[in-house]
Amino acid sequence: MTDQKTNRVSRRSFIRNISFATAFLAGGSLQKLSAAEVESLKDNVALRFVVASDAHYGQPKTEFDAMIEKIISQINTFHQSNPLDFCVINGDIIHNEKPLLPIAKTKLDALTMPWYVTRGNHDMVTEEEWVKVWGTPLNNTALIKKHALILGDTSNEKGTYLSPDLVWLKNKLEEHKKRKHVFMFLHIPQAKWTANGIDNPAFFELIKNYPNIKAVFHGHEHDQDGVKMSKNIPFLFDSHIGGNWGTEYKGFRVVELMKDNSMITYMMNPDVRMNEMKY
Repeated sequence: MTDQKTNRVSRRSFIRNISFATAFLAGGSLQKLSAAEVESLKDNVALRFVVASDAHYGQPKTEFDAMIEKIISQINTFHQSNPLDFCVINGDIIHNEKPLLPIAKTKLDALTMPWYVTRGNHDMVTEEEWVKVWGTPLNNTALIKKHALILGDTSNEKGTYLSPDLVWLKNKLEEHKKRKHVFMFLHIPQAKWTANGIDNPAFFELIKNYPNIKAVFHGHEHDQDGVKMSKNIPFLFDSHIGGNWGTEYKGFRVVELMKDNSMITYMMNPDVRMNEMKY
């Protein structure tokens, strides 16, 4: 098959697999996007990444090996045709048992793009054990194309639902306040929007002072794959990639920062694009 014919087939497949598209514009207004409009913006992507959470590797009575291997394969396949700058596995990588963590890492090592992790409430290991496996601290930052990633810890060895370290977080937000965009990753939702979030008004008091926060990403709530808005900041959920409850599908979220600084985001199912949004 020629490259031209392959591209036509790929474009048809792309458009066919989009369920619907919604645009989040500056100021929080909404706009629907057609599948063709989303496809037409592909050349304007300046940064693209994936967020996935809640693998629950090792959960009894689940096919955890098959589930994590499938989602890694799907992310890698997506990366081949839609190059990713990075991927974040946003908590609950394992299901409680400490010896599972290095095994889960060997699975994630198959990802073919740079990737980062956060601790969830089921990642019941000490900070020392975490660092030994991942080689990064529980509270971590990274720079990608001059944008800052803030990866905060929201639990502990006992699996308690916690606030991120607000002193550390403020220091990092100050450090990166002149960067165009900050993307924040926290496993536990910090508001009672959902059944298992916590009530943390101090967190929202802090982040309202940093208008360069482009988006905050949460895992934890397996039945959530949408967005909550606060002070024009989208708080995005990404369903689940494992476990025994939640949305009917197991998927991951794709985020595309455009050259005009708008942001398109959608869920993969994991083969079908869905719930598309532009912010």
